[in-house]
Amino acid sequence: MAKTYTPIATRTLSSTAASVTFLSIPSAYTDLVLVSNILGNVGSPTDYSIKLTFNNDGTSVYSVTKLTGNGTTATSARNSNLAYIAAWDQGYFSTTQPTTIITAVMNYSNSTTFKTAITRGSAAATATQATVGLWRSTSAITRLDIAAEAGNFGTGSTFTLYGILKA
Repeated sequence: MAKTYTPIATRTLSSTAASVTFLSIPSAYTDLVLVSNILGNVGSPTDYSIKLTFNNDGTSVYSVTKLTGNGTTATSARNSNLAYIAAWDQGYFSTTQPTTIITAVMNYSNSTTFKTAITRGSAAATATQATVGLWRSTSAITRLDIAAEAGNFGTGSTFTLYGILKA
């Protein structure tokens, strides 16, 4: 039996960085899963939001719906015509304990449908969030960029991209 999750690439930051890029993503899979274990950067306290873009497309063709809970209240929000998917925006990243954020991108290599990304993450000190992002393009995804909204991801942060084999 073949593996369900096949590692495509891993990036581990040896120094702080504002973004991480996966290039030349093969089209051999049905879906992608990005597992991000993010550490904060002490010199940059605002690196709490994550932006995703596909194929280096920074035009206003993304939409986001998100649900957030912090132990006291739950909220929802929707934004359209964005230049990226705002995949996480719930508090500062710890410099010692990574925040794990998982993003699944469905039908990424299909060239007849728009692309959907579902992100979920939680940080014990701040909140839990689920985000559904839409990239209104039928292009197959061959590049994925993960960027900090402001500041940098901390040294030691890891980003692993997996392919999900076709059933």
